[in-house]
Amino acid sequence: MWLELGLLGILLVIYYYYYTSNWNFWSSRKVVGPKPSIPFGTVGDIVIGKHNLGTYLQEIYTTYKKSKLVGAYMLRKPVVILNDLDLVKDVLIKDFSKFGDRGQEIHENHEPLAVHLFNLEPQRWRPLRSKLSPIFTSGKLKDMFYLLVQCADQMETYLDKFENEQVDMREIPARFATDVIGVCAFGLQANALAEEDSLFRKMGKRIFELNIRNVGRAILGNFMPELYKVVGYFFRDSVLDNFIIGITKDTMDYRRKNGINRKDFVDLLIALKDEPSKVGDIELTDKLLAAQLFVFFAAGFETSSTTIGNALYEMALNHSVQEKLRQEIKDELIRTDGKFTYEGVKNMKYLDKVIKETLRKYPPLPFLTRRSMEPYTFTGTNLTIPAKTEVWIPMLGIQRDPEYYPNPSVFDPERFSEEQFKSRHDMTFLSFGDGPRNCIGARFGLMQSKVGLITVLRNHTVDVCDKTDQNYELNRQAFLLVPKNGIFLNINRAV
Repeated sequence: MWLELGLLGILLVIYYYYYTSNWNFWSSRKVVGPKPSIPFGTVGDIVIGKHNLGTYLQEIYTTYKKSKLVGAYMLRKPVVILNDLDLVKDVLIKDFSKFGDRGQEIHENHEPLAVHLFNLEPQRWRPLRSKLSPIFTSGKLKDMFYLLVQCADQMETYLDKFENEQVDMREIPARFATDVIGVCAFGLQANALAEEDSLFRKMGKRIFELNIRNVGRAILGNFMPELYKVVGYFFRDSVLDNFIIGITKDTMDYRRKNGINRKDFVDLLIALKDEPSKVGDIELTDKLLAAQLFVFFAAGFETSSTTIGNALYEMALNHSVQEKLRQEIKDELIRTDGKFTYEGVKNMKYLDKVIKETLRKYPPLPFLTRRSMEPYTFTGTNLTIPAKTEVWIPMLGIQRDPEYYPNPSVFDPERFSEEQFKSRHDMTFLSFGDGPRNCIGARFGLMQSKVGLITVLRNHTVDVCDKTDQNYELNRQAFLLVPKNGIFLNINRAV
């Protein structure tokens, strides 16, 4: 027995030294950072749910504000956090060729829908991005605008059911955005507003539910990838996977069989499938194509609906801003005889400021990640990182930094006046990322959010109510930046 205990002790000592042997990586390079500890390095607060990556990086950014670079450890793996805006610009734009990889771990066997444009490594990302980009041009958006208007009319009808009631202003915009994505991406009626039990809405909720399956997949997949390779099967959401893959394949087959051409996202995928040479030697499987629709669906409805909800939350707290925006909406609709027009939305300059200030204060994805593709020396430093080093950018910290945005907790759309915008470093607003791997759907997302906000405010006002969380407590277990207690507001038909 003593022999067994002795061997166990030796194994534990060996494991301990192996696990901690890399924890001098940053100190030996004179890079400051939090002290790692067993078993999670410096990211234990993320694993236990005290922080998500966005709020964790905000805390690091604030704590080490005077340091250009901060060293952290994801378990035993070194990660560098960039606090300096010029270094952020180098990574995202100037030296993009050395940081084209987002650093996302892809486990295709367990997550067939993870092989989408946001996650893909540069080899598959580059040709797919170039072929998918045309669907998000301003010209294509203008062609699809009537579809957004149809969904907006449905939301207007839905809102008429409420008068002086407390409503969840995360759920209603989510239903609107689900309908928009359904018709614009899949060419199908999602009926999220018309039907309480809409299948599309149910599937959308599954993506972001904070359950054991989703939380376990996120933590193990990102922080313990080797373990996840073994146990990942048990975290798979086959219901969601089969729905997205099945509806993508069925829609493409139906259009081919019936000669339907809508010149939308599905048609673009059909064209790629029919001429795979357009994307080089990439194998265009049904799963790969479905994954592109999946990310459009997931990101499209969640980020836009969250932005609409957050903007309405700030309107409820800031009545002067709400009235100024409502007046701009009224004036523009008078000019267009009460009709939604693409040019009319573009003309609403204050609306644009409101949306951008909302995204500044509440970026849906509150961080950016990259991974070095070769050894790299940061400009103005003596630090060289090896290839495959994770690089994290604390977007939330930057966008709430009083150095760039005085009184950052105050909601002030005039921060995005042309004069103020030009006076700041161009890396102080990163809600859509920047550089070649910026958000491919930024134009679409902005327009969808603007149409949704106009639809609510053109004939209604919002105000706080008993259920409104005026402290806006964040859900620190969520992947995206979302409120823990929802966004409940009182809605009234405008006089």
